[in-house]
Amino acid sequence: MAALLLFDVLAAVRAAIQSASPLEVAAVVTGAACVWLAARNSIWNFPVGIVNGILYLVVFWQSRLYSDAGLQLAFIALLVYGWVKWLRKAMGPELPITRTPRRLAAWLAVAGLLYAGVAGFLFAEHTDAALPYWDSTTTAISLVAQLLLSRRHIENWLLWIGVDVAYVGMYWHRDLYLTSGLYVVFLGLAAYGYWQWRRELARDTPALTA
Repeated sequence: MAALLLFDVLAAVRAAIQSASPLEVAAVVTGAACVWLAARNSIWNFPVGIVNGILYLVVFWQSRLYSDAGLQLAFIALLVYGWVKWLRKAMGPELPITRTPRRLAAWLAVAGLLYAGVAGFLFAEHTDAALPYWDSTTTAISLVAQLLLSRRHIENWLLWIGVDVAYVGMYWHRDLYLTSGLYVVFLGLAAYGYWQWRRELARDTPALTA
């Protein structure tokens, strides 16, 4: 039974790879590498992420996921910001892992809701976008998560866990099966990243309570 299940999974993976474009395959590989490097606190996640953003910009545009395509431009800007911010820790005090300040969290929540509503309406009314509100909502959450990651706020991983679940279904619906599978991997890596960062945060602040 287990062998049959493994065979089915491998067959599904092979079919997904065969149906994917070379561009999507390259995006999947760089995307997995980027998240793994981020979870391991490696600064190399930023240049790899920039390449990944360029690749997925084209992939999502071709799939009429315009909000996600535009998201890649914002990701690239945030990755450059994060790269510069993390580089400074090599030339001065280390940028610590911290919790998100409440005021910042409130502002980001309002901004995210506003973007999701307005962008979803505009894409629904003025373009042929697929899943405009779902696309815009996941985009808003992803932007907030990337900003928190760049500032090394631990809650970024909780947002990634939630949005990765939504992305799995959305990309499967748009026949991006390989990318949908990638987000299953991202889900596991986000959980690992949260565990890893929590451990480092607890080490740096012994008084922290769970």
